[in-house]
Amino acid sequence: MKKQSGFSLLELVIVIVVISLIAIIALPKYLNIVEEAKKSSVEGVAAGYAAAVLSARSQWEVNRRPKKQSGRSNYNYVELDGSPLWLTDNEASGLSGYLNGYPMSVREDNSEYTTTITNEGCVLLMEYLLQNPPLTQSVDVAQQDKSENVRYLAKAQSNACIYFQQEGAKHSFTYEMKTGRVTVNLQP
Repeated sequence: MKKQSGFSLLELVIVIVVISLIAIIALPKYLNIVEEAKKSSVEGVAAGYAAAVLSARSQWEVNRRPKKQSGRSNYNYVELDGSPLWLTDNEASGLSGYLNGYPMSVREDNSEYTTTITNEGCVLLMEYLLQNPPLTQSVDVAQQDKSENVRYLAKAQSNACIYFQQEGAKHSFTYEMKTGRVTVNLQP
């Protein structure tokens, strides 16, 4: 008879215990990595957005603060990489106290200057400011028909656009048109 060799029961138990210990140690770190990646993602998009806001303002300054007629008045305007943007203008009705030259709305199809910020206007700003923007939808459209590929929901609030990350996290960033500031809001 041939002698059979294999692992003893004790050796198998030791291997199972070691694998279990590795899983116990590695799993929380893996879950933390996923959450950190979501935070980094929103921080990256917000940084790109902030850079685009500053690029629009800089382009406006370099072009010697151009204005374009809308109705009976002239308002701050710039084209950033072919994107036509209305900029904040503290001489416009309702915008006293605003800093001049920050993106306010998109000038689509020769649209009029507006001081009203809408959810759809926030979506357009994301699309026109960023060269390769994540898919963004307004909160009111998402309530009726949310596409599964949407990465951010846009909401207009007072003098700001808030962009909520949709990848299972409650992180967001806010663009304040009054000051041109972009702030990241990370949830614990």
